[in-house]
Amino acid sequence: MKCLTMQAKMLEMGIIGSRSRPGVSNDNPYSGSLFRTVKYSHRWPSEGFKHLEDARSWVKGFTNWYNNVHRHSRIKFVTPGQRHNGEDRAILAKRRELYKKAKEKNANRWSKHTRNWDEISDVELNPENKKEAA
Repeated sequence: MKCLTMQAKMLEMGIIGSRSRPGVSNDNPYSGSLFRTVKYSHRWPSEGFKHLEDARSWVKGFTNWYNNVHRHSRIKFVTPGQRHNGEDRAILAKRRELYKKAKEKNANRWSKHTRNWDEISDVELNPENKKEAA
């Protein structure tokens, strides 16, 4: 931008800039997490997008993958779509039963407990940081 600074142009367009940093209370950790997933996605076209419609099409496909294919660790490796539709309960119950049977069959495989496949109610990003701050 040659005629204006970025901040001046943003103000001219009615955009309020944010100077938030990671860990700042008014940051949205879920948006930050999503942007990080997009940034490191192997699907991201390294050459960028030639047209706006190309970008829209890519985002539509990415959104479908993120919600219906990608299994999220914070929600016990189910997809957001499965959790939203209530399918996660049955999936987690099957996993719990599978691990229980596997441990009964070969207890030496585990030194302690099997993975916890219990349902979770609330989801927090980085709850361990919350404990440290308290």
